[in-house]
Amino acid sequence: MTLQDEIIELLHVKKTIDPKEEAEHIVQFMMDYVKSHPFIKCFVLGISGGQDSTLLGKLAQQAAELLRNEGYTAQFIAVRLPYGEQNDAEDAIDAINFIQPDQTFTVNIKPSVDATYQSLEDANVEISDFTKGNDKARERMKVQYAIAAQHNGIVLGTDHAAENVTGFFTKFGDGAADIIPLFGLNKRQGRQILQYLDAPYHLSHKIPVADLEEERPMISDEEALGVTYDEIDDYLEGKEINPSARKAIEKWYKKTEHKRVLPYHRFHLPEQMQ
Repeated sequence: MTLQDEIIELLHVKKTIDPKEEAEHIVQFMMDYVKSHPFIKCFVLGISGGQDSTLLGKLAQQAAELLRNEGYTAQFIAVRLPYGEQNDAEDAIDAINFIQPDQTFTVNIKPSVDATYQSLEDANVEISDFTKGNDKARERMKVQYAIAAQHNGIVLGTDHAAENVTGFFTKFGDGAADIIPLFGLNKRQGRQILQYLDAPYHLSHKIPVADLEEERPMISDEEALGVTYDEIDDYLEGKEINPSARKAIEKWYKKTEHKRVLPYHRFHLPEQMQ
């Protein structure tokens, strides 16, 4: 078995999907989770205006509505989390309008992030722009958990196979969540489901950007990774791809392995440490 085969099996990626069936399966997964945990009253998710949060937000809203139809107390809370002024704020607003969440909050994370970095500067600790960008992601997750705690809810994560294989998420930031309903999908499959849901074209086909770095604002994921999502998706679907793209994907996979596991304890060490 090749490393590609191992990754595909581990991430549960299908060669093709039926968008309708996949959407229904994701919604049912969220509903079943709530039914098996009676304390849960809501789903919470940060909405950036990108493909992933737009897709999961829409499916979470559907799950909440279906749960209410069955007599459960359930709602979906969308959270906008700009750092000051969001560069693509119109897309986030359009996503909210498409999702039609039960509740929406907007929390500006800039004061809290800046306060942390002022304290670090006062302590003579130098922090790079890249590190600060990751802290923005962690602050966003912290806000979502605070809201979830106040509403007896759980936080949803948007991690999917194309993001997971490259480790393109912040550890304990957007990589932290209670459940990750999109797991197993690649980028193009997520787009297919959004098209089935009649999402606005500019949201379903938006160029993915994390927009965490101030020195490189709105840099695309593909530029940061050095490989395209089409190449990543082809790889995850078991297709042959350009050798340089394969090498890049597998390099990212190995480099970011620590992001895909729980913290190790002294009785559970990775093989290379034994």
